[in-house]
Amino acid sequence: MGAYLDHAATTPLRPEALAAMLPFLTEHFGNPSGSHSVARAARRAVDDARDSLASSLGCRPGELVFTAGGTEADNLAVLGVAGARPGDVVCSAVEHHAVLHAARAVQATTVAVDTDGVVDLDTLAAVVRPRTTLVSVMLANNEVGTIEPVDAVVELVRDRAPEARVHTDAVAALPYLDVASLAARVDLVSISAHKFGGPKGVGALVVRGTTALSPVLHGGGQERDRRPGTHDVAGIVGMAAALDAALVQRRAEEIRLRGLRDRLVDGLIDAIADVTENGASRRGADPVSRRLPGVANLTVAGVDNEELLILLDEEGIQASAGSACASGAAAPSHVLLAMGRSTADARSALRFSLGHSTTDADVECVLAVMPKLVERLRA
Repeated sequence: MGAYLDHAATTPLRPEALAAMLPFLTEHFGNPSGSHSVARAARRAVDDARDSLASSLGCRPGELVFTAGGTEADNLAVLGVAGARPGDVVCSAVEHHAVLHAARAVQATTVAVDTDGVVDLDTLAAVVRPRTTLVSVMLANNEVGTIEPVDAVVELVRDRAPEARVHTDAVAALPYLDVASLAARVDLVSISAHKFGGPKGVGALVVRGTTALSPVLHGGGQERDRRPGTHDVAGIVGMAAALDAALVQRRAEEIRLRGLRDRLVDGLIDAIADVTENGASRRGADPVSRRLPGVANLTVAGVDNEELLILLDEEGIQASAGSACASGAAAPSHVLLAMGRSTADARSALRFSLGHSTTDADVECVLAVMPKLVERLRA
């Protein structure tokens, strides 16, 4: 008995990704920057993966920059745009730390969100001005699952700062949403392979059109001088294969995971007193007030989330207190605090995130085990 419900931290490697990667971990070991036949075979694999990923993400192959993951993609977007065209950087208060910390390095302005975690468009409008060079608002929040009104953000920025670029961190959204459509008008889009069944340590940044980007790293001329370094051929090939597999199943998985998530949340609220859900409404018809189908963030009053997570893990159930990048940190979730939750509530919150390997049995396992553990801690 057990359940892995921490897909927002990382997902199991899809078999399609593993099969695609194996030849490039064994026989096809060439450096794609070389000129001989072994190198050219590696280069073809990178180019084919680039074509496939670009098609899946709704961009041109030349607009795709390979990175070492979502964190680097976010840093390259924020620091790269700010370096190419100095000016004001603006981001929401609930961004991933990869965006927040990079933005802090260039003295960015942080915009508040409402109690659901949705960026305040009126406040955003008040701080975006002609001098603004970049606005970064994530497509969906990795901790509470709230989907942001990115299209409205693009409209606002185009109107108030026509020269500014818009970036969205789509790392959490890509396993569940049609990113190619939802981010079609966004200038820069970050993704990370291990969130949708690909390998860890590889990601990409879409850099559309004439968006100027200064490199954060310096070295060779790879990726059109935007991100130097030897390509991780196996990782890139695995990322493309994983995304292909994820997109084939995406619509069916969206429906399946939403049903499992609702069963989990409703079951825990019914079985345990003083449990509340964080984030946008699960039932709202307004596209602004929606959430990812596979993310559930719950506050269990009177319980320390770290203690509860330890007990769950002892029962074979893996969940988290928020972003995996902040695991073990003493500070409560910056996302929940920005949404107006108290420090006590933030320290009592935990996140269950579902993915392609989640089953009905996983949900039933949590529903059977967690009420007893909460009762034990409260006692």
